[in-house]
Amino acid sequence: MATPDDYTGADEDLAVGEPVVTDAPLAADGDDEARERALRAGLEEFELDETDRALLEGDWDAEGEAPGEAPLPVLAIIGRPNVGKSTLVNRVLGRREAVVEDKPGVTRDRVSYPADWAGRDFMLVDTGGWEVDVAGIESKVAVQAEVAIALADAVVFVVDATVGATATDERVVALLRRSGKPVVLAANKVDGPSGEADAAYLWSLGLGEPYPISALHGRGVGDLLDAAMAVLPETSAHGEVRPTGPRRVALVGRPNVGKSSLLNKLAGAERVVVDDLAGTTRDPVDELVEIKGVPYWFVDTAGIRRRVHQTSGADFYASLRTQAAIEKAEVAVVLLDASEPLTEQDTRVLQQVVDAGRALVIAYNKWDLMDEDRRPYLEREFEKELVQLQWAPRVNVSARTGWHTDRLVRALETALDSWDTRIPTGRLNAFLGELVAAHPHPLRGGKQPRILFATQASTRPPRFVVFATGFIEAQYRRFIERRLRETFGFEGTPIEISVRVREKRRR
Repeated sequence: MATPDDYTGADEDLAVGEPVVTDAPLAADGDDEARERALRAGLEEFELDETDRALLEGDWDAEGEAPGEAPLPVLAIIGRPNVGKSTLVNRVLGRREAVVEDKPGVTRDRVSYPADWAGRDFMLVDTGGWEVDVAGIESKVAVQAEVAIALADAVVFVVDATVGATATDERVVALLRRSGKPVVLAANKVDGPSGEADAAYLWSLGLGEPYPISALHGRGVGDLLDAAMAVLPETSAHGEVRPTGPRRVALVGRPNVGKSSLLNKLAGAERVVVDDLAGTTRDPVDELVEIKGVPYWFVDTAGIRRRVHQTSGADFYASLRTQAAIEKAEVAVVLLDASEPLTEQDTRVLQQVVDAGRALVIAYNKWDLMDEDRRPYLEREFEKELVQLQWAPRVNVSARTGWHTDRLVRALETALDSWDTRIPTGRLNAFLGELVAAHPHPLRGGKQPRILFATQASTRPPRFVVFATGFIEAQYRRFIERRLRETFGFEGTPIEISVRVREKRRR
């Protein structure tokens, strides 16, 4: 099987037929724009859906930001397992985005989707993972709901009208009341007029009028969304942080790695409790810190001990709040203990940041405790265990003495600049044209997929969408990512590349 290193221009992998793009280097902006217009025109020969056209017609301003600076309001869909949350999400989106299966616990993560209704744009959040096992984890269910509610501007609470209000529903209602967030009650699985009587029983929850709907068939969903839009604010108080104010930095890592000590050193004061006992920090602590004249919001988080579903009690609550802090941050500084070997927990924390799509800086702390014999092993560990994260800037620091903590600013600026980077569409396609001409995708079964067009769908993190005539292998996508980094930088930010396979129109 071919690897990314195999794509070095082997002659046997030359394309069949005429290539879509030329291999002539295009340096001038005018040439890039001409190429973009030509490739866009060529795309009209292929089957494109509404989402494709919306993506291709999206306008960006000169700074590379999408129009509209205010963050979109967030509407969360919550409820116990198997009440139809993901089905409702798909109904609102008008397409099958969320995985749906007729059993509880299919959705396990909070997933956000851009949506619109009646001319209003908003972020729709599908929540899940609220599985109640035989031992009973009702408290964990409540905490999952608490995190989802805290990150939303309004909530649609979905209840199965055919079952009625359960004890789990009552626990979530209590959370909703404490949060003070606007709530719209959806009585799902009302497939006809006969089921509306079941929905009426849900007045007993005390959340106002229950809206009888059938997420599967679309019955009543319009009225539900009208009610949700009435309580959803125009701009979000919980959306992504915009770069107009201080950037938000999360300090994350396993317990006792020195996160609180680093925050205290940066703040110049004993802002958070520090103790040799691991797990001292339980709740995220925000602190405005100015380094070399640049203000940052630093968030000290609880140490991530193990997988969230394996924790219990206060550790479980702390892990969820740490995940929420990562999602609300723009860049994460992952602290590793330089004096000890890399652990599975360290790699899990790093992956958590990458999965959240946040900029990343790796800080090796406790450098003052590391002996000379440890140094060669440290570099070997990084190359072996973190080979997929070679793009992340590294800083060696000592939170106890303050050594090299000032270098964090340079690394943070680099990672955030990369996180915000936007490549003009013409330049991106010129880059891909030269790349594909020199290193084409390998033949598979006598056929070779052709890249038709590419565009950067968004920043924070940079997301690229490639239109092609066939499936682009994951190894070739990694090869494209590596060359993107070599050409445009992107130091300190994850990159997402998705492929849309499109066929020619039938004449």
